[in-house]
Amino acid sequence: MRKSSVRRASAALAAATSLALALTACGGTTKEDVKDEGASAAATGKADPNAATKKGLTVGFLPKQVNNPYFTSADKGGEKALQALGSTYKEVGPSSATDTSGQVSYVNTLTQQQVDAMAVSAQDPGALCTALKQAMKNDIKVVTYDSDTKADCRNAFVSQASAEDLGRTEVQLLAEQIGYKGEIAILSAAQTATNQNVWIDFMKKELEDPKYKDIKLVKIAYGNDDAQQSFQQTQGLLQEYPNLKGIISPTTVGIKAAAQYLSGSKYKGKVKLTGLGTPNDMRKYVKNGTVEGFELWDPAKLGELAAYTAVALVSGQITGKEGETFKAGDMGSFTIGADGVISLGKPTVFTKDNIDQFNF
Repeated sequence: MRKSSVRRASAALAAATSLALALTACGGTTKEDVKDEGASAAATGKADPNAATKKGLTVGFLPKQVNNPYFTSADKGGEKALQALGSTYKEVGPSSATDTSGQVSYVNTLTQQQVDAMAVSAQDPGALCTALKQAMKNDIKVVTYDSDTKADCRNAFVSQASAEDLGRTEVQLLAEQIGYKGEIAILSAAQTATNQNVWIDFMKKELEDPKYKDIKLVKIAYGNDDAQQSFQQTQGLLQEYPNLKGIISPTTVGIKAAAQYLSGSKYKGKVKLTGLGTPNDMRKYVKNGTVEGFELWDPAKLGELAAYTAVALVSGQITGKEGETFKAGDMGSFTIGADGVISLGKPTVFTKDNIDQFNF
């Protein structure tokens, strides 16, 4: 038997309890709050890197939004990895990128269904903690990917790239495009999104460098990863700041909506746009001159690494402790960093010269 009937009963009770507690779950946190929680909750046992990879597992993926093309690509990567590993993939999640309470209910559902592991992209750094801790108490391994929760609320976090690299390079890209001079704005996703806020913190730190003394960050707008809202926020930024020289949008939905607005306006080619986008979404805007360059990682690889991490945790090959190493198929070996963070690698910059080499 994969799990005992006693454990199933315990899980059902724990999940019901977490539903009641979810209403009082901890609220939004800063980057420092996440870091101060200390090492990952996984760092309690002892890893056996030579342990056999378990098969027949069930891993649930819970993205921020199920109908978001970015998460569709990421989760298909997870599905592909799990098929190769002889395990089962399932996806659940809200249709809105701001439905934090919905995410809580889906965590509880996966706990009740007794999955072996879950991969979660957190809407809020603290709101899922109660539910995720209940899952871990029932021997379910928890991996966060794309957007983290607090370190003691999961076993490991699969990061797209170094948060510092992502934040700083987006400023560097835009600064080059506007000649290191002028007003700029940031078009983010949800105001509580952990990853967005961490990247924006590093953008602000990069802007403190004297070489950016003639660049002024005038506003951070929030489009909530909704195409229409992001489109309207872009329009609003340009009405409020007619001298705006550039926009950074560290969200695939936001940058596409901003590019759509700019491409059909008098600002095309005059107001520079960069950030995080997918080649398939941004190809037409790069080719028509709306966007010079933007960056991203391969979301399918991110989902794939999340799946390998989940299976390695269930198999006992890693616990989430800093310094542990595991293999992720053809992707090679990965080493766990501080606070249980696993980095996919450096972002790729897409321009008209290389964008046709990619299809995602």
